[in-house]
Amino acid sequence: MALTTKQRAFVEAVRRGASNRDAAIAAGYAASSASVAGSRLARHPMVMAALAGAPVNKNVKGSAPAQTPRQAPLDLEEGAEAFSFDAARVLSFSDPKDFLLATMNDFSTEPKLRVDAAKALMPFVHQRKGEGGKKEEKDQAAKSASKGKFGAAAPPQLRSVK
Repeated sequence: MALTTKQRAFVEAVRRGASNRDAAIAAGYAASSASVAGSRLARHPMVMAALAGAPVNKNVKGSAPAQTPRQAPLDLEEGAEAFSFDAARVLSFSDPKDFLLATMNDFSTEPKLRVDAAKALMPFVHQRKGEGGKKEEKDQAAKSASKGKFGAAAPPQLRSVK
């Protein structure tokens, strides 16, 4: 599972040398609960793994053990440093469905955003089974019943008489 936006901001602040409390405030947590949030984030396994490779501030409690091998991060493209949000790219699409499709198929986008785009796009591509309401089911049943030998006749066509 990937780090959330606040967790990434916390990791970056700790790497710059901030205390747990200051890093939590920099990540967007309320000042009244920043010390609790900083302590909780410092013990989070994914945050600990992100901090394991970088020089860690002394105030961070509980870092990852040194004997566990750290896997290299997966780079889909060479030179892809960090994922960023491009507002100009978003505004270039006039249809939200096209934007979601482009985001889902873009390998340079963060994987979590790609999955979220796919989830948001699903109702547009695949209809749920049984998504029709009771009225649609009733109309379908009436149409299928009226196609038999004893079904109701079609209404007469209206014509103007001169």
